[in-house]
Amino acid sequence: MSWTRGLLAALAVCALLGGPTGCGSGDAPEPKGTVSASPVGELLDETDEAGRRYREIEKKGAPEVAIEVQPESGNGWDVRLTLQHFRFSAAGARSEAVAGRGFAVLYLDGRGIATLRTAEYHLPGDLVPRGTHQVTARLYADDHTVWSVEEEPVESTADITASQAGPESDAAEPPESSTSTSRGAARTETRGSPDPGGKAS
Repeated sequence: MSWTRGLLAALAVCALLGGPTGCGSGDAPEPKGTVSASPVGELLDETDEAGRRYREIEKKGAPEVAIEVQPESGNGWDVRLTLQHFRFSAAGARSEAVAGRGFAVLYLDGRGIATLRTAEYHLPGDLVPRGTHQVTARLYADDHTVWSVEEEPVESTADITASQAGPESDAAEPPESSTSTSRGAARTETRGSPDPGGKAS
């Protein structure tokens, strides 16, 4: 019976000290704005074109991306990403950096044209004028920082060339393609010949 009285006395003291937070585990509430999970990587001063900071991580186990661009028989190009150590987060994911998670941004000649949460995308032909252009896929964490390794963004770039078919040309130049590697170490060159209506053949 004495232990029951001791327990009741302890509960009464806790109630006087402010309810359940007054006793017990000793955990203090975290200040607003703090993140309880341990941080991933190191934020660098380097930023992308939009001012988003690089998040440096170790090379071993780091995300990788390769991009392949193929002329599509209808209009434009089909873009396909190959990913390693990386998964796309669902739209509306919490704005925090989680290892190996996030989204990709597709750039055309350095201009952001799409946010990707899948490995496939159709690049409309009307976005690609005549000439040679660079299509880049770059990986981001869900807090919009840029995944980086050795102070370089984790990205891959492919070159595509759009050339209009001449009025006397019956056949378009056949496309050439190969798969690029992560972080832009190699480029994919894909040649298509859209007709004046923008259709690649």
